[in-house]
Amino acid sequence: MSNEVIVRFNKTSFEYEHRNILEEAVFGIRKNIKMALMGQNGAGKSTIFRLISGSLKPTSGKINIQKGISIATAFQVIPREDMELTIREFFEKSFSEKVYDIDPKIDDVLKIVNLTAPYDKIIKSFSGGQQARLLLAAAIIQDPDLLLLDEPTNNLDKTGIEHLTKFLIDYPKTCLVISHDANFLNAFTDGVLYLDSFTFKVEKYNGNYHDVVKQISIRIKRENMKNAQLEKKIQEKKDKSNFFRAKGGNLRLVAKKMRELAEKLEKEKVSIRREDKTIKPFSIPVQKGISGEILSISSFSIVKNYKNITRKANISLRKNEHLLLRGPNGIGKTTLLESIINGENKAVKIAPGTRVGYYRQDFSNLNLVDTVIQSLVSSTNVEEDSQKNLRSTAAGFLIDKNIINSKIGDISEGQKGLVAFAKLVLQKPGLLILDEPTNHINFRHLPIIASALDKYEGPMILVSHAQEFVAKIRIDEIIDLD
Repeated sequence: MSNEVIVRFNKTSFEYEHRNILEEAVFGIRKNIKMALMGQNGAGKSTIFRLISGSLKPTSGKINIQKGISIATAFQVIPREDMELTIREFFEKSFSEKVYDIDPKIDDVLKIVNLTAPYDKIIKSFSGGQQARLLLAAAIIQDPDLLLLDEPTNNLDKTGIEHLTKFLIDYPKTCLVISHDANFLNAFTDGVLYLDSFTFKVEKYNGNYHDVVKQISIRIKRENMKNAQLEKKIQEKKDKSNFFRAKGGNLRLVAKKMRELAEKLEKEKVSIRREDKTIKPFSIPVQKGISGEILSISSFSIVKNYKNITRKANISLRKNEHLLLRGPNGIGKTTLLESIINGENKAVKIAPGTRVGYYRQDFSNLNLVDTVIQSLVSSTNVEEDSQKNLRSTAAGFLIDKNIINSKIGDISEGQKGLVAFAKLVLQKPGLLILDEPTNHINFRHLPIIASALDKYEGPMILVSHAQEFVAKIRIDEIIDLD
């Protein structure tokens, strides 16, 4: 491992809409190191990537990038304007100059991400997991000196994560990864950069994620102990100051000195590192008055070798029944969910009057130009709730005054996920459908979300590759589309 620093933040600050993201951050990234970038949803991790790539400029301070360093970024989602591109056009867009004979390069990089597809296939026709692989491939094809990956495991199945992990272990250059998947990070990282959402500083730690948690715990314990010792000394000085002041006369000078010593000790107290906030426990109320069979599916389509195959089915969901849909990326899980929602599949029947709550993995049902408050107000059934209750629900999902008036398109993907859950709570659905609800979400929130889904009393369909998350939820039936 080299000690050569290729990126250095030197007292770098960045503000967005009068909100601090970074405040005089100081850290460096060494050549050929593999590091994780972690922090609360919405803290500004993706912003740091944009500062490194140059698409954003710091408000103050400097970012020094070693001359000649090439940088490629795989962000969390494919831009909506790129969805109509073919595979070849998508990869061509990864380069600033025209690359002749690009097809062999595309072949090589698709092998790395374990994906096969014709060059003229349109991006939007791929599943979420396949699009995640294409995002990775578009960064990898550039063979950059610094590879920036933003939540690369989102939507990936077990096989996809295994391929990505092996690639990163073998990758000979520098890599910085944003992820909330501890097991994935522990497989290849040498250290962690932690963006503190309270101080707006970046803390640097050696070791993997578990090492970092241990180091932070020791640090908080040490800071608490130091402050407790200082508090004891401060109280002693105050008591002596009061005693000598009561005696009067010349002893008042001694009292003053004791008081000054107490004030000096107060200044020596350290700011105890605060942990990232966690969403409050919540429940998703079920629509009143639903009964009997809520959903039935007599057939559905899967995709094998890019061909649709119809399968007979006998799926029936009633109140309080939870179904898990399983299968590899591209098999047709999201397609089946969409066919339930859009009502185009005659083999799918939903009981009349049923409110369907749908957590889309790409948040395409959130209007990007709406403010967060407008999006919450537009939730079905929200008219039954007061503004006070709406804001209280929002606050439970860490949607505070700083972001509630922000546009959906301006908040982070993780914050979009929390908005989507808040909308489900307000909607009170009679049928709950969730497509990869762990994507983008801070790992601290996942046990609370799993508990809410486990207790949901309506019929539910869940798609998730996160095995630890699924294990915490009551599942009554599993259908493996493969």
